[in-house]
Amino acid sequence: MAAIALAVTLSRFFPVVSFVEALQEHVMSWGAWAGICYPLLFAACNILLLPGGVLAVGGGFFFGLWWGFLIVFAGNIVSTAISFSLSRFVARRWFERKLSANPTLRALGPAVERESWKIILLSQLHPLFPTSLLNYFYGLTRIRFSTYMLWASIGRMPGLFFYAYIGTLGQLAVRIMRGKSYPRTLEYWIWGGAFIITVLLLIVLGRVARRAFQTPLKQESSMTTTSLAGDFSKVS
Repeated sequence: MAAIALAVTLSRFFPVVSFVEALQEHVMSWGAWAGICYPLLFAACNILLLPGGVLAVGGGFFFGLWWGFLIVFAGNIVSTAISFSLSRFVARRWFERKLSANPTLRALGPAVERESWKIILLSQLHPLFPTSLLNYFYGLTRIRFSTYMLWASIGRMPGLFFYAYIGTLGQLAVRIMRGKSYPRTLEYWIWGGAFIITVLLLIVLGRVARRAFQTPLKQESSMTTTSLAGDFSKVS
């Protein structure tokens, strides 16, 4: 219901509703091309490491919950495949120089070799990990392309669905303010309850991923420290 409240507040000072409604009509006037161009635009944002959250929300707003989710998910698959391939086959050395400076990613590399799909899945669920950047990072590891595509796609599903859901709430807010929809009280409770459940689920998944990451990263840090200590004792 926060989306509805925000839209109502902004509409008092700016012609937000008119602009958004006109934008929606313009996008939908593209017909089938909208369903083709929109995922490609979302994919381009991810490949270029630009914020794609707004477009993910827009997917739900323009196309509805399920179509919006599927369209954005398709764009995510395209960007994942391209980014992974670029770092593995096209510009591997350049990406190695850029990403090797990040200590977290350096520690994550050996963990991926051991845990494989578990680390991939959890890294996509982790709220603090930049998923678009991870596509390039995993391309530098020995993980198979098919394995990464499968588990990275599964891991991104909850977050993309949440974005599409927020967009759908925004669409509902516009329809209410335009007098095109008159939901009953029960419908408000259903939409609000589903929103709360989705948020709680994402929080739980994020915490599980965070805790699961602590173990392999600590192990890598400990192994690195032990190795350095061993090398130092040999020198001494």
